[in-house]
Amino acid sequence: MESEPELILLPPAFEHVDPDHLCRLIADMLQRLIEHNDRIPLSPEALTRFHSRTGPNISVLDYLRRIVQYTRTERWCLLITLHYIDQICERNPRFTITSLTCHRFVITSISIASKTFCDSFSRHSVYAKVGGISTAELNVLEREFLRMIEWRLTCNAELLHKYYVNLVRSHSKSQFIIVGGRSSESGSSSEHSEDEEIVSVDVVQRSRPATPGDVIMETVSTGPGGSQSVSNFMGVSMPSTERPYQGQTPPTIEQNMAFADLQRERLT
Repeated sequence: MESEPELILLPPAFEHVDPDHLCRLIADMLQRLIEHNDRIPLSPEALTRFHSRTGPNISVLDYLRRIVQYTRTERWCLLITLHYIDQICERNPRFTITSLTCHRFVITSISIASKTFCDSFSRHSVYAKVGGISTAELNVLEREFLRMIEWRLTCNAELLHKYYVNLVRSHSKSQFIIVGGRSSESGSSSEHSEDEEIVSVDVVQRSRPATPGDVIMETVSTGPGGSQSVSNFMGVSMPSTERPYQGQTPPTIEQNMAFADLQRERLT
């Protein structure tokens, strides 16, 4: 009988979380996206600069750890990668995170975010070397990234906090716990946001499989074959007027993946 994984306590604010724990949370989400999207046939129209010929021989988690170790990446720049994925998939529905695109996307995202938001960051050549690509190739990837996201790189702390909470909630092994309350910047104790109630001082919030309302998985058509891919996997960046489940319970990550499989079976 397998023993339950050791529980890991996390601070309420992502700014204070251990970088390695954040890497584990992000890698867990990205790996689930990869496992799902790798089952979708790749069409020529969906090819981008981020596609490699073969998948790298390094896991997403080890790749993130390598980047953090050699570039001292800030937590903000790690977490905002998820926001960038949502934004680019929303603007470019054919783009998906797979084993062929994830690593190049991650190093490009972190490189751009570090240069945008951090007072101190590594040299361009360092990001390229750590990422396992040439400096010229990183130049091309950064230009492509900025074009795809339309140069919209900013993101507020409240939105990143939602990504952080949802990562903990949806962790595949339910191994993490957020303990304590997130202090309000305004100093007011009479009003609390939804996330502040989730991680209030008197509550220990254990990570758990995604539930309706935690993770909204938007499936979009990727080509003539009608295959489905996951894009907006955190459900926090879509404008309220565009959310497809207003007033009703949205599907879970497992339900969306099962639906995508069913759609493919009907088309084959």
